Amino acid sequence: MNDDIPAQLPDFRNMGVILRAMVLVHLGAMFSVLGTINSWQDWNAELANTVLWIEPILLPALGLLAVLQKRLQRLSYRAGVIVVVLIVMLLVFFVYRFMRETLGIAPPTLFLRQEILALGVTIALLSYYRLWMRALSPRLSEARLAALQARIRPHFFFNSLNAVLSLIRSEPKKAELLLMNLSDLFRVAMGKHDRMSTLEREVELARGYLDIEKVRLGDRLQVEWHIDKMPGKAKIPALILQPLLENAVYHGIEPRVETGVVQINVFRVRNDVHIDIRNPHFTGGPVHRGNGMALENVRERLLLYFDAEASLSTKANSDYYQVHIVLPYQELPDEQSAAHLSRR
Repeated sequence: MNDDIPAQLPDFRNMGVILRAMVLVHLGAMFSVLGTINSWQDWNAELANTVLWIEPILLPALGLLAVLQKRLQRLSYRAGVIVVVLIVMLLVFFVYRFMRETLGIAPPTLFLRQEILALGVTIALLSYYRLWMRALSPRLSEARLAALQARIRPHFFFNSLNAVLSLIRSEPKKAELLLMNLSDLFRVAMGKHDRMSTLEREVELARGYLDIEKVRLGDRLQVEWHIDKMPGKAKIPALILQPLLENAVYHGIEPRVETGVVQINVFRVRNDVHIDIRNPHFTGGPVHRGNGMALENVRERLLLYFDAEASLSTKANSDYYQVHIVLPYQELPDEQSAAHLSRR
């Protein structure tokens, strides 16, 4: 694993993070009870006693961390871990006081044991999330992404240059604009892929890419944008749309002789952002193969940043091929938005 992968706390508002914490803690409790009981007759009583301690700590802890998520994001990883541990320790203290003074079921010797156990479980969960995020890091799939880019970049690059050269004399302004779009696109493609962008910026890059392809393919490529309801400030991993649109052009437009339409529909429904890309499904002859790597890379990056709250699905029939992305609506913090704009 690479040490340069930035350490960060999980998003405690994310449903995947919450469910994993609950499942892992309860599984740990079950195995702990199994290791301590003398007979199966003791199972129900011991498990009930264990859950009686777990729930008043686990549920308030997850709720409080979700409320404090934005403040935790501003802290360094080490400071964030300390805050999370202190919150859990304080909850253990208050639950112990309630159990002892109100219910009278907590002997004095139990307090230190519960604190140590809660500390161990908290550190173990944070370590698990750290390792999990490392395993899903884009850096670990960077070799696969580089192989994909190495295969498609020369083809796209040289064809784009030829398209620009054909316009230099007849339409110099348009040629200059295409060169700017090409430069902008390759600057992002050659950069790091661990940054978050805004949906507005990704659509801007996608428009530039499709403008280049439209010069190359002419009237064979038609593009329909449906972005009236697009939440432009929504947070999204950088360079998500362009590979999917490149697939749409490469597999749905290039093999065709007649005109083909690529449709992009971006909208928000309550707390979810929907991105729908549809292109013709070519079945009339030889077709390009091998778009799975780009789709898998996009899927992995969505999983890394949004966990179970994001999804990528595909649909194909005789008329069209469709990629549908759903991700939670979140906005970049102000300081990240300013830094993002400064790189433009």
